[in-house]
Amino acid sequence: MGRAWVGSETKDWSLPLRTGVLAGQPSPASDGRGHYVTEADVISTVEETESKGESEEAGDTGDSGEYNVYSTFQSHEPDFDYLKSLEIEEKINKIRWLPQQNASRFLLSTNDKTIKLWKVSERDKRPEGYNLKDEEGRIKDISTITSLQVPVLKPTDLMVEVRPRRVFSNGHTYHVNSISINSDGETYLSADDLRINMWHLGITDRSFNIVDIKPVNMEDLTEVITAAEFHPHHCHLFVYSSSKGTLRLCDMRASALCDKHAKLYEEPEDPGSRSFFSEIISSVSDVKFSHSGRYMLTRDYLTAKVWDLHMDKGPVETYQVHEYLRSKLCSLYENDCIFDKFECVWNSSDSVIMTGAYNSFFRMFDRETGRGVTLEAWRESSKPRAVLRTRRVYTGGKRRRGDVGVDSLDFTKKILHMAWHPAENIIAIAATNNLYIFQDRVNPDALAQ
Repeated sequence: MGRAWVGSETKDWSLPLRTGVLAGQPSPASDGRGHYVTEADVISTVEETESKGESEEAGDTGDSGEYNVYSTFQSHEPDFDYLKSLEIEEKINKIRWLPQQNASRFLLSTNDKTIKLWKVSERDKRPEGYNLKDEEGRIKDISTITSLQVPVLKPTDLMVEVRPRRVFSNGHTYHVNSISINSDGETYLSADDLRINMWHLGITDRSFNIVDIKPVNMEDLTEVITAAEFHPHHCHLFVYSSSKGTLRLCDMRASALCDKHAKLYEEPEDPGSRSFFSEIISSVSDVKFSHSGRYMLTRDYLTAKVWDLHMDKGPVETYQVHEYLRSKLCSLYENDCIFDKFECVWNSSDSVIMTGAYNSFFRMFDRETGRGVTLEAWRESSKPRAVLRTRRVYTGGKRRRGDVGVDSLDFTKKILHMAWHPAENIIAIAATNNLYIFQDRVNPDALAQ
């Protein structure tokens, strides 16, 4: 995993690694320099959390531009569904941090079927001076104890303990694609292709089904659930997206089963532009509420859109992420890239949005000006104080030095997963089997000019 210093003329970035978590199995041999990268090496999700107190740079190796791993643990093991004769992968689909209440942290992780709650804690002191135990922990003979002493805590090497606290299983028939923590701090939702369940963090053997779009006859199925998220402030509201490009806002105060939505958000389709690929590229791959709770950010294959909760007739902002790929949809369909699911994130002030693309590119858009910038996550960026160059894809007109042609894009180098720190201008970018972590040290709210 790489520590990186990046930016244009106005930016300089770095990150305390311990505020984030990623899932996957990065391999030191799979370094993007011609070595083979297996599926197990690919990072499958990234999530950051806000730390209490001062952030610490754990595992910083100085001028090497890299971090040591803070902690590694096995979340899931391969399993087998004997009833359906299906193998269940150990790959982690989503990770979500719970709000921090004390020195320990808690997180939820899920594969296709099973959700687990983990406790992450640190220990840098050990007790000494027990009365009934010797230094090796063996019980003393009481008859040999002639005096009593007060045990003391002495400093020791930092130890990170990760322990499973609860396992939430048997809640989903189909593959889990989303988990979201409720603002009440006690419940969370999990969504698969056809159902959304609500769980209590203290109850593992049952959940409450709040959305079920499975038709009586599966031949009548026209859409699936692609993502779901709770509102950041109102515990009764949540939104879910579909493969038809629609968003449904649900209010649990109106009905226990939210099959009937409170609001439907969709963009009217232009009949003249409809093609074989229209429904595929309009499928929403990710949805995120803004920190204020007023807006929703969605990502489909070609665009990122911002929706106002009060306006359901269409998005209030649309950003073209890689419109130059529209002419390549046929070849992207043949190599399955058209089905890639890109994530999108807000910055801490909701003024900038970010999403991924191909060729190790990722894009940022300033909502006030509407201007966008294309940046590249690559190994040279992980050198200390290296400047991250802005990149441009050549689509016609005058070609500049350093422009990348559309036909030269590497579609195997895709940035699907990313995270933005909820309070600071810190981002984490997962590029295949590498994690790049950037921090703006100069102007947190400025977009690269």
